[in-house]
Amino acid sequence: MTPEFNREIGIPRVAAIEYPYGRTVGQVDDVEGQREVLLKTLSFLDNAVKPGAECHLPFTWPEEPKHANWQPPEISPIIKLYLDEIKKMGAKAKRK
Repeated sequence: MTPEFNREIGIPRVAAIEYPYGRTVGQVDDVEGQREVLLKTLSFLDNAVKPGAECHLPFTWPEEPKHANWQPPEISPIIKLYLDEIKKMGAKAKRK
């Protein structure tokens, strides 16, 4: 999702896609679309012959990113577990 970052830290191969965070392989319940993304990704990784190889996958998100409702109906268990600590860190950062 961030090929520039991946390049900077040395990820050996990057299959880049311009999809919203949290929806890397596609829209919820779009099994065929997700399958296509995964097959293209695996094909690239299988055929990449040198470190630093990069491929921009040929997919376009079907709606404007600002309209992509990717938030789940409830927060993830890991965020729920650490929510109080996250809030404290945010408050501490604001004070600085």
